[in-house]
Amino acid sequence: MNLRSVDLNLLVALNALLSDLHVTRAADRIGLSQPAMSNALSRLRHIFKDELLVRTANGMQATPRAIELAEPVKRLLRQLERLLDSESAFDPTTTTRSFSVRLSDLLSRLLLPAVGKTLATTAPSAQLDVVHYSPTHTVEALEKDEIDLAISMGLAHSNSIKSVVLMKDRMVCVMREGHPLAQRPLTMETFLQAAHLKVSMSPTDLRFVDDVLARQGLTRRVAVNVPHWLLVPHVLRDSDLLSVMPRRLAFAMVAEDLAIRDLPFASDPFEWSMYWHRRHDASQDLNWLRSIFVDATRSLPDND
Repeated sequence: MNLRSVDLNLLVALNALLSDLHVTRAADRIGLSQPAMSNALSRLRHIFKDELLVRTANGMQATPRAIELAEPVKRLLRQLERLLDSESAFDPTTTTRSFSVRLSDLLSRLLLPAVGKTLATTAPSAQLDVVHYSPTHTVEALEKDEIDLAISMGLAHSNSIKSVVLMKDRMVCVMREGHPLAQRPLTMETFLQAAHLKVSMSPTDLRFVDDVLARQGLTRRVAVNVPHWLLVPHVLRDSDLLSVMPRRLAFAMVAEDLAIRDLPFASDPFEWSMYWHRRHDASQDLNWLRSIFVDATRSLPDND
């Protein structure tokens, strides 16, 4: 393929098409008309000799070739943005930069309200893409430059990844305000006798609760497993289940009629950290992005 014959704007269109899987929405995302985006798709199909998007009963779906292209195209566009911005000072008020950040739903609940407010007022044309990867995938994505920033805990990584502690936390027990155990001190006996709601994807439940109990030869009775933290208050509100969660998240949810109690056993505190690749230490735009998340953390109430 002769690169001189390829319009790089087509890669912007391809990225939008593969993100939205919808011609009109993709056109709106990058400021094209629907006919212009349809024309771009036709040209892309010719270049890659593949349909890329096919219409099904459930809407447009990406072909295997399109799925293969998605991450490399996104990574290439991110690198081009940095290359073009490198010779001038970064200005958040005018940037159209797209940032990619790894956050869990828990951390999104805590940090995105403040981050979103800052973006709206200081960088109105910037875009924030939030992804939720496993710890291993998160480190790989930082290494491969697939994401700009990650906020997580205890990631095992090489010296090419840097980190800074954002906030400290600890686990607490949460239940509905009318729960029988909310009216008296929580003991190890009542904690173990109760039925529990567990977040199956969370390493905090395992490391700071189940592993601690296992070292004492004890287990709790998990009655319900859910995949996401934000389901927890809705399930607790209409049941007699207990759940264990980070204290900061629990206090963010107190408006949802939840009672918060200390665990009846010693559980180590832990830290949420921000991770990035060393290659971006001097990047003005990513230094700015990191500062936004630091400020968002500082805006959280200190409930200890």
